[in-house]
Amino acid sequence: MRKKFHFSYTQSLLIVIFVLILDQATKYIARTTLDLGQSVHVIGRFFMLTYVENPGMAFGIRFDNTFVFLAMSLVAAGLVFYYFHKLREEAWPLQLAMALIAAGAIGNLADRFIRGSVVDFFDFEFWDVTLPGFHFLGLNFPGYHMTRWPVFNIADMAVSSGMIIIFIFLFLQGRSAKKTTQEAIDPHG
Repeated sequence: MRKKFHFSYTQSLLIVIFVLILDQATKYIARTTLDLGQSVHVIGRFFMLTYVENPGMAFGIRFDNTFVFLAMSLVAAGLVFYYFHKLREEAWPLQLAMALIAAGAIGNLADRFIRGSVVDFFDFEFWDVTLPGFHFLGLNFPGYHMTRWPVFNIADMAVSSGMIIIFIFLFLQGRSAKKTTQEAIDPHG
């Protein structure tokens, strides 16, 4: 039986450090070359560099109590590192995913502690998103309309990429387990 490949703890840590340096360097460049709110067209209106500062969570969600928000961020980072450590012997896609998520969490958490807000600058126009309002279990959801994607950074990309890798890995593992089970039940079919 072949031993499955996995990253050493040092390799995983190097991935975290590389992504963290890339994240902080690009945020520094955005802060020092663009004025707050300034946009530079790279590919028309499809891709722009727009310097914004996000004092809240992803997609601009805000908390009035900064202490509670920072405490929640620390708890989330702690959970990421718990799983980063726990999955150190798992298959490399899960290790890569956790390294990316850890790097993104550190990058944005560092911004929150040092600057009080997260620096974002990648500004894309993909497609409009509209979720109609509805009532459910006595709750009123007013709906949501987005004409331009939220501005984001390398840390956000790392977290999103890590989550996508986890979903794909779990999907493929589920298909593999289902196929193995079917072969065990009917080896000729």
